[in-house]
Amino acid sequence: MPINRSVIEPFKNLELLAKKVVEGFITGLHKSPFHGFSVEFAEHRLYNTGESTRHIDWKLYARTEKLFIKRYEEETNLRCQIVLDTSSSMLFPKDTENNKLRFSIYAAAALCELLKQQRDAFGLTTFQNEIIKHLSAKGSPVHQKLIYNVLEEQLENQTGNHATAAASALNQVAEVVHQRSLVVIFSDMFEGQANNEELFSALQHLKYRKHEVVLFHVVDKSKELDFEFENRPHHFIDLETGEEIKLNPSQIKEQYTKSINAFYEDLKTRCNQYRIDLVEADINQGFDTVLYTYLVKRAMMIK
Repeated sequence: MPINRSVIEPFKNLELLAKKVVEGFITGLHKSPFHGFSVEFAEHRLYNTGESTRHIDWKLYARTEKLFIKRYEEETNLRCQIVLDTSSSMLFPKDTENNKLRFSIYAAAALCELLKQQRDAFGLTTFQNEIIKHLSAKGSPVHQKLIYNVLEEQLENQTGNHATAAASALNQVAEVVHQRSLVVIFSDMFEGQANNEELFSALQHLKYRKHEVVLFHVVDKSKELDFEFENRPHHFIDLETGEEIKLNPSQIKEQYTKSINAFYEDLKTRCNQYRIDLVEADINQGFDTVLYTYLVKRAMMIK
């Protein structure tokens, strides 16, 4: 079972925190949630009478009138690219320890540790309105420490007024991650209705490049989806633009929830169409619980 968050809070070093959390994961996981990710074509060989016809290359038969079997070999190492949204909207809730960015950084660190223990390669890409940092997937301890340093720097430098352009950044990711990989995205995906189609197109671009995509949709569900604020005047500040507005939440709650729920339903529909694994990541549940629940589900699906 996942470790209690109160146990890991004293750990300031991400590497120590990640190791402690993953120890709890390993206890509960009976098999790797990632091994068997994919197979790649290796070569053809002649078909032997009596063999299964499952892997016969019928297109090659049509050209040569000879039966050949497609041989595959399993990839010995998974390549995972962790993509982290570091725009200012990820700093919500402001002035609290448990914001979306901190949740995502802790989850990313734990994922790196799990991949390291499986001897898989992993990389990190951070973005705002474009890619800020890109570290290609590798499996060395030195590379892991480099990633943790980048994540720790991000924890310490949480500054506002950084706009989001997830669509543009994800299109860049699709181009710079050259080998087929597992791409794990941590983002709230908030970019404004005008850019929704571009955002969905960018996700489709990742699939077109043959990547397997997992999207952790990181939100504060009670505030950002359900709009649960006390019925009194509030002062709202846009963390990306600095724009401010004073109003009573009850004045706009119906309109807001209708709009945000429509976006979320559209996101779920598109991810289903593109065969993208969409994970509901409510920061109030804790990163360890959300990540562990997903890993258990994934391990069961690849049995």
